Amino acid sequence: MIALTIDILGWTGSLLLIIAYYQNSRNKINAQSAIYQSLNVTGSILLIINTLYYGAYPSSSVNVIWVFIGCHYLIKSRKNEKFC
Repeated sequence: MIALTIDILGWTGSLLLIIAYYQNSRNKINAQSAIYQSLNVTGSILLIINTLYYGAYPSSSVNVIWVFIGCHYLIKSRKNEKFC
């Protein structure tokens, strides 16, 4: 049951990252927008859980960096009052 939950989290995280990329590519959301960064941060957190569970440490590392980048720009956008 735990593995199924971890798999669902991983697939959900992947889907969120794909949605963010797809919507950005279609010019529906801007890469600097809070929604784009939030989708990336949330998706990456879910993928971190999945990849750590399965011992995929290179992927975990990439997603940890992805979360830090996303959080940095979410914080920066709030400070600049460009938070959408």
